[in-house]
Amino acid sequence: MATFEDYCMITQEDLEDIKDSISTQDLPSAINTIKEYLKQQDLVELNIGVTGESGSGKSTFVNAFRGLRDEDEGAAETGPVETTMEPEVYLHPKYKNVKVWDLPGIGTPNFKADEYLKLVQFERYDFFIIIAADRFRECHTQLAKEIKNMGKTFYFVRSKIDFCITAEKRKKSFDQKKTLDTIRKDCENGLRKIGIEDPVVFLISGWELSKYDLNQLQERMEKELPQHKRRVLMLALPNITLEINEKKKKALEENIGKVAFLSACIAVIPLPGLSITADIAIIADELRKYYSVFGLDDPSLQKLCERSGKTVEELKSLMKSPLHQGINTNSILTLLGAASLLISEDTVELLVSFIPIIGSLVAGGMSYLTVSRMLKRALNDIADDARNVLMASLETEV
Repeated sequence: MATFEDYCMITQEDLEDIKDSISTQDLPSAINTIKEYLKQQDLVELNIGVTGESGSGKSTFVNAFRGLRDEDEGAAETGPVETTMEPEVYLHPKYKNVKVWDLPGIGTPNFKADEYLKLVQFERYDFFIIIAADRFRECHTQLAKEIKNMGKTFYFVRSKIDFCITAEKRKKSFDQKKTLDTIRKDCENGLRKIGIEDPVVFLISGWELSKYDLNQLQERMEKELPQHKRRVLMLALPNITLEINEKKKKALEENIGKVAFLSACIAVIPLPGLSITADIAIIADELRKYYSVFGLDDPSLQKLCERSGKTVEELKSLMKSPLHQGINTNSILTLLGAASLLISEDTVELLVSFIPIIGSLVAGGMSYLTVSRMLKRALNDIADDARNVLMASLETEV
């Protein structure tokens, strides 16, 4: 027997999620429940504390994590001497609920981890990034142990890896993997000697964030964050690796069922020649979010061009989604019309039997499935465009 996935690209899990959210409610209450869920989702705060010794690359990491270079507007001030005397917050350019804190340098002669954490108000951070530009020292481990005692998470990051690679490349016997393994093992052995059991060190370059251990670091952070904060992290990360591109797509997929439900229920614009309705504004907002998350909106593309030497026209020529020329009523109606032709009456009946409240709308089930399919198709296309743009900007063959 055909399943929802066969006809509309929406999964049984999506439907269970919707059903659980609205099972005891009437239609107006169900709409408000979903609206409130989506609203609260965008208000979840993520606070990241970045610390380390003076000159270790803290501020450059703060900038790179937010998709900025040191000279960009809104970037944290960088320099060879300590420029941060008290905790300074830097908001993500697109997600103001994501706050990256540049914390004062550690490693002063009279450094005391417990006093330092009180000074920076440790309780407000979801996790800490502890950065060293060379070897990790007693001040790093003191801080790590105190953070652990207080029930928080931390990650050791060895910064400025690009400098090490550049220096090692001069040797005839240069092997990048061996060099990175050597640096990592040296850092981990050093941490063991000063009291850290089973240390994990991530090798990062603030200037070349997409290289080295960024994917491993984001996987670890994602795994250890509470569920409601994982999505915030994935959407906020710069779209600079194929792995992050795929994770962003999965994070956005999670909301398709709820957005389709809202669109079908509110139902304000009839589609000519089709017995379905949909709220075009809700769909348009979601599609614009896709472009923003993947860095395919015009301001993001312009910034990418400045870094890669490509032109906006070159990058846009790689985009195949029918929406890249503009998200408007006509383009959305065209895609909805195409999606509706692929939905069978049997599938609609199956959906209505599963979530009866949708059947209380005129052709509500048809509308819900059509919007779901359209959004999933659009997301797949936009994610593919982002992948092509990323590869072109890196001038790397897929």
